[in-house]
Amino acid sequence: MTNVTGPGTGGRKFIVADDHPLFRAALCQSIRATFADAELIEAKDMDSLQRCATEHADADLLLLDLHMPGAQGFSGLIFLSGQHPQLPVMVVSANEKPEVMCRAVDYGACGFLPKSAPVETIAEALHAVLAGDVWLPAEVASQCATEKSGPNEIADVVATLTPQQFRVATMLAEGLQNKQIAYELNVTEATVKAHLTALFRKLGVNSRTQAVLAISSLDVEAPGQFTPPAK
Repeated sequence: MTNVTGPGTGGRKFIVADDHPLFRAALCQSIRATFADAELIEAKDMDSLQRCATEHADADLLLLDLHMPGAQGFSGLIFLSGQHPQLPVMVVSANEKPEVMCRAVDYGACGFLPKSAPVETIAEALHAVLAGDVWLPAEVASQCATEKSGPNEIADVVATLTPQQFRVATMLAEGLQNKQIAYELNVTEATVKAHLTALFRKLGVNSRTQAVLAISSLDVEAPGQFTPPAK
């Protein structure tokens, strides 16, 4: 789904990706409170987000929910950063654990915005990342600076996947069988097997179970009920 609002000229362009329509609307309203002439493009899942990122390659910032349908935790962030390295991505999530925020930045995010953040904090975060800085809540920033994680081979692989391989990997991690994946993608089972063979080779694994374990290492515990941005 792509829902473009705003004049489309002269202002900042934001992609807002979240599967919850009420939160998307609240976040868009918060963005407009800071950038009145902003152009806003909305996406509700990874498929629509991939289209948005391709069609709006000139966007100034992508605000990405960490639990988008069609992605496995951090895999969406990693894949999009690999496909569109020129597009800054700020993660937005109700999961406000410091270690999750730090991992998001380690995986390429330019910041992490808690879903409970008030409008004033959202404005501060947007200005910071648009200026080229990395933004995190003050109480977390120092912790992330001292707890850098090392290289992640699975993340490096996910960043190189083709869009179709990424879809297959996500469906595999969700427990779908080849026949189901073929039906969802409208391709033959032979095509799915070819994608799986390439995926296994990239991951350095020999079985579906090993592949699922590898991909699931990027997963993040789903948060509880979100709180819309405070007005």
